[in-house]
Amino acid sequence: MHDLFKELIDWYLRSLETGGYALIVLLMFVESTFLPLPSELIIPPAAHLAYTKGNMSILGIVLAGALGSWLGATTMYWVARWAGRPLILKYGKYFRVSPEKVAAAERWAAAYGNFGIFASRLLPVVRHLIGIPAGIVQMNYLKFSLWTVVGSSLWCGVLCWLGIKAGQDQALMNGELHSITIWGAGILAVLGVIYWFFVHRQMKSAK
Repeated sequence: MHDLFKELIDWYLRSLETGGYALIVLLMFVESTFLPLPSELIIPPAAHLAYTKGNMSILGIVLAGALGSWLGATTMYWVARWAGRPLILKYGKYFRVSPEKVAAAERWAAAYGNFGIFASRLLPVVRHLIGIPAGIVQMNYLKFSLWTVVGSSLWCGVLCWLGIKAGQDQALMNGELHSITIWGAGILAVLGVIYWFFVHRQMKSAK
């Protein structure tokens, strides 16, 4: 799986300039379905390219990212809604969706409700799974779509900012990893705290 991700990312970086928004939509769609391709590897390079070459806009990247996320989340929602929990549990393992992951996502959805749909777009692990419990319980699709789009747009905006800031750090762009600046470390710390309190505890809680 690691080699597959590496090959996919290498191809993305080579193809981004010509693929443009459509490529972002496609990979963000993949990121929100059964293959958890990190959005952190999709949006920042696009934002850096837009900032340095101007052949895409930051707004366009945010919209493309949000559209891809919504399409992927919608797919997960309707598959779960039509198939139901038994079929998801039976066949999900073939798509790297284990019963444990489904149960964890259900606990997350039960704990945070509508807010959980919004927040899930900002956090790893639950991001590509949240459509499953939402579909199983037949959550209102319009509300699901609204919070998915809002959360995805916000997250893509944050990732665009990271891509631009990283591009402005010349030492970092030159490969001097020790020069990673305080803003980067601060963001990682904040995301780590949010993940611990809102995801890790729910994922590990008793059934």
